[in-house]
Amino acid sequence: MLFPYSTYSAQGVLRQGPLRAPHSLLVSSLFALPEHKNDPSRTSTDEQQLTAITAALQYTTDDLQERLDRVRRQGGGGQDVLQRDLETHRLTARLGALRRAGSEICLGRTTDEDGNDVYVGRLGLTDADGRRVLVDWRTPAAEPFFAATRAHPMGLTARRRYRWSQGRITDYWDEVFSGADEGYAALDDQSAFIASLGASRSPRMRDVLGTIAADQDAIIRASSRGPLVVDGGPGTGKTVVALHRTAYLLYADPRLGHHRGGVLFVGPHRPYLDYVGDVLPGLGEEGVLTCTLADLVPVGGPVEPEGDGAVAALKAQLVDAIEPAVALYEELPDWAANLVDPPVGVPHNQAREELWVELQESLDPEEIDERREEFERAWPLLDPLDVVGDLFSVPAYLRRCAPHLSRDEVFLLQREDPGAWTVEDLPLLDAARARVGDPHEARNRRRRAREQAAERERRASVTADLIAADDSEMHLMSMLKGEDLKNALDSPPEAGERDVFAHVVVDEAQELTDAQWRMLVRRCPSRSFTIVGDRAQARRGFAESWAERLERVGVGTPELRHLTVNYRTPAEVMAAAEPVIRAELPDANVPTSVRSNGIPVRELPVQELGDFLDRWSAENEGVACVIGHTVAHDRVRSLTPELAKGLEFDLVVLVAPERYGAVDRYVAMTRATRQLVLVRTGAPSRPRRRSS
Repeated sequence: MLFPYSTYSAQGVLRQGPLRAPHSLLVSSLFALPEHKNDPSRTSTDEQQLTAITAALQYTTDDLQERLDRVRRQGGGGQDVLQRDLETHRLTARLGALRRAGSEICLGRTTDEDGNDVYVGRLGLTDADGRRVLVDWRTPAAEPFFAATRAHPMGLTARRRYRWSQGRITDYWDEVFSGADEGYAALDDQSAFIASLGASRSPRMRDVLGTIAADQDAIIRASSRGPLVVDGGPGTGKTVVALHRTAYLLYADPRLGHHRGGVLFVGPHRPYLDYVGDVLPGLGEEGVLTCTLADLVPVGGPVEPEGDGAVAALKAQLVDAIEPAVALYEELPDWAANLVDPPVGVPHNQAREELWVELQESLDPEEIDERREEFERAWPLLDPLDVVGDLFSVPAYLRRCAPHLSRDEVFLLQREDPGAWTVEDLPLLDAARARVGDPHEARNRRRRAREQAAERERRASVTADLIAADDSEMHLMSMLKGEDLKNALDSPPEAGERDVFAHVVVDEAQELTDAQWRMLVRRCPSRSFTIVGDRAQARRGFAESWAERLERVGVGTPELRHLTVNYRTPAEVMAAAEPVIRAELPDANVPTSVRSNGIPVRELPVQELGDFLDRWSAENEGVACVIGHTVAHDRVRSLTPELAKGLEFDLVVLVAPERYGAVDRYVAMTRATRQLVLVRTGAPSRPRRRSS
């Protein structure tokens, strides 16, 4: 029998494979507890249940694999083809989720007032007899595991959370609620929880289901109707909440499934997406489109931030110039203006095609060619990239489309290469794409029409085969002839091909400009957003409230939730970081750290940096980051404050902090989960003003 297990390499990469061993050995190998907790009377219940969970996991995995092999070997046509494809997809997805969970599938257990235990896992499991041995963390039955508190125990008397490390339980954290048997729990007050917070980091983020707190869980399970803002300072678990909420909503909200509206997850930059890339698959969700804003507007090459702050500020006000820029190319010839009315709300290129089709019906055959040339000059085919590029290369065009700009500002925006796109151009390009449409859309639409016609013919043939082969008493396949069969045969679109989503999750949302918000609002007509950020970490400043900003950009009035507990950053680091941001933003949401590790913030001369990193690497596990200086060193990354945002490291070394403004210093300092080192270079400080 095969038991799926998971281990982590030295680089933090998940490895999966089969392990052959009897159940008793598997269960005993799951425990590697401290001596004072290795008491059979305190773990016997767990041993029995983990034996059942291990057996159920092994049984389920083997059963799924056998069924998958059997389905793949099936031949035939008609009904067999349909059933084989659907069943292969379903079995493969379930098998992959179980193998990812591996031996760490169980998060812990709750005990209610009647003495009943409920074991909660990353996925649900039943044994060979159909008995539920593990409930999925997203189900209502699992909610007390995360949400119960001593003030609101939700019917529980006790809760136990496991701490796993490389497939073994290395500690557990017991909590006793009102009315519990005092002898039942270890009462070691958050040992596993606090230890997990200080554990070494790896290059990839892992889900932290076992330590989700009640305030975080309430946000994760909140309704997806309308916009929800999660405001929290460094280390409060904003990203954890955003990722776990994504997985929960896909499971619990039927409007958001992959074959329905879908979910878009937007992160601040590519290193962030690489860091969190394993979390959603680890939670059983593969189909979420995770991207940066740049990924939403492909331009055929990389885009860099605008180097000139004045130019960047001007571009942030130019989105409204796209409408008049396109409208200049929408003048019907006199003879056509009397025959047709331009369609409303239709992209330029699509309207062009529709207008010409309608005009041809009013023309004599001999004048079609001449009139077509006149029409195409008055209403030409446009490329959205050319529209924006012309604004930056033709001063008269920009002056006409953006009359609020001064002559000097117009010339400041001109550039030699119109296609040298920057991050600040993305909202303009996106607005132009929405207003103009794809210049190849007509050709692509005709191609899709041919493909769809062929697909309909194929489906009709498959339907006929299924019905002809149906010898069941109730003729069930005939009942599927309508919409159900159509849905079964439909292939869902690729996530990257979608322009509209039922829900959008935005992390580090405090950084978005009004123009960038319009990009996202365009993709979420329902205004169903999860918005995660911290006003104090806004590099451009954030003087207004969340409600004021989001109402202005068209998101709507949000529900606001606050996270105020810092689970990541030691108190020693926060004591140094808090004054930095308070001097800039007195009302900043600075969270309270839950732990102190006794490691003071250290100052270091730049000449000693190399030796210090050598010693740290030799004596410590985990990963480090040097911010503001490039180093070549194992397990040490070199990043700017901007690219470090959203990430966390065991050690953070901030070089020449005096070079940075308050926000960048605050962000950089609070990336540390263990130790912060400040390196003074002696370089003169360059005061920076925050733009409003």
